[in-house]
Amino acid sequence: MSALRRLAIVGSGPAGFYTAARVLGRSAGNVAIDMFESLPIPHGLVRYGVAPDHPEVKIVINRFDEVATNPHFRFFGNVTIGQDVSVAELAQHYDGIVLAYGASQDKTLGLDQETTTKGVLSARSFVGWYNGHPDYQDLDLDLTNTDTAVVVGHGNVALDVARVLLSPIDRLATTDITAQALDTLRTSRIRHVHLLGRRGPLQVQFTTKELREMFSIANLALRTDLPLLTRELERGKAHIASRRPLKRLLDLLYKQVRSELPKTWSLDFLTSPQALVTAPPPTLSDPALEPYTGTLTGLTVCHNTLEGPVESPRAIATDQTHTIETGLLLRSIGYRSEAVDPSVPFDTRHHIVPNSQGRVDPALLAAHHCTLPLGMYVSGWLKRGPSGVIVSTMSDAFETAEAILSDIDQSPSSDLVPSTPSSSILELLRARGKVPVTYADWKRIEKYEFAQGQLQGKPREKLTRVEDMLQTLQLPSSH
Repeated sequence: MSALRRLAIVGSGPAGFYTAARVLGRSAGNVAIDMFESLPIPHGLVRYGVAPDHPEVKIVINRFDEVATNPHFRFFGNVTIGQDVSVAELAQHYDGIVLAYGASQDKTLGLDQETTTKGVLSARSFVGWYNGHPDYQDLDLDLTNTDTAVVVGHGNVALDVARVLLSPIDRLATTDITAQALDTLRTSRIRHVHLLGRRGPLQVQFTTKELREMFSIANLALRTDLPLLTRELERGKAHIASRRPLKRLLDLLYKQVRSELPKTWSLDFLTSPQALVTAPPPTLSDPALEPYTGTLTGLTVCHNTLEGPVESPRAIATDQTHTIETGLLLRSIGYRSEAVDPSVPFDTRHHIVPNSQGRVDPALLAAHHCTLPLGMYVSGWLKRGPSGVIVSTMSDAFETAEAILSDIDQSPSSDLVPSTPSSSILELLRARGKVPVTYADWKRIEKYEFAQGQLQGKPREKLTRVEDMLQTLQLPSSH
């Protein structure tokens, strides 16, 4: 019988679970996996990033549940790597480590006072807020002081945000959006949402599926520069003809520009944020306003032109500008990863862990004073950058898993770490006052959420505070 290899996977989103699924499915029972997650709740962006009105996307959780039933799989929730236990300490207990913790930071616009102006937020925090992520439940969000929101970005997340802001409450009330978010949206005055993109219609990043969902909202009109759209369709005719998904998207877009309705959303092409327009806070004596230097009242944007080939043009700023009156600005221009521990090699320019097909170069590990019998691996956005959907993350994770399996096959048994039984990491954590949440614990939390949701006619009512999650399990809160 083959000797047992032990792997630690850091991160419980799709990248982590798909990597675990492929390794366990093809390892003939000679690999044991411990998965670590900083929250008590698994599933990462499937739970906290997928829009509440996309339940079909969340079906992948059923596959993850199957993985968790494998006797060689354990879940360690409420354990933060780099804080509760270091990567160097993990290296003493495992043959290999897989980093799959994703991209936790968002990119900024680089505008003056961007981080100190009330009403300027990241789309990531807004999405986390309505999806119940504990880190964003105290978000300072006011949807009653303006009727216009601006979202910077032309990707799927930008459309998700616009759709949630503009959807009828009855449409959202039967989803797993949080009760707090529903209450806030009920009082919202938002009637118009601008989506800003620095390039043109041929460069949008959202999908036809997301676009159709915007058009499915009753009494909602799309506004855009129809002459510009027509010109770009003509200019890029050959380019569009060779890309059927793009052609379908643009055909749909062209047909759906409508007249004014009670609510509108606009695709503003060739437009870049230039400066925030702010007013002083109502009072400087209010402690709640101390972080803010002003309140957003508008956004000045500049108009761009495109230079270069149709397939990859560059946006060039002109001296033409105008100001959009708004009290809410959400940036949706991408995410970035960060290093969680000094033992992890990290590319600070591209914000990924340097790797080749998921393998981290042993020389880089040695330079960071980290040695492992098998090695360190990376999966998901931390591996390739924050792009792609769950299907692409699955393919990416499978590639990493195949690298792990290949290394196991080629690694002699003498390289094992026989002195660390599976209970030792648990003993280490408990000695530090950490009581990890198991997958069985998570299923108890989920059962509670299902029951609470049933009372409200929803799939579930998410627990949004770590202390409430642990209280449900009657565990002490040390998060």
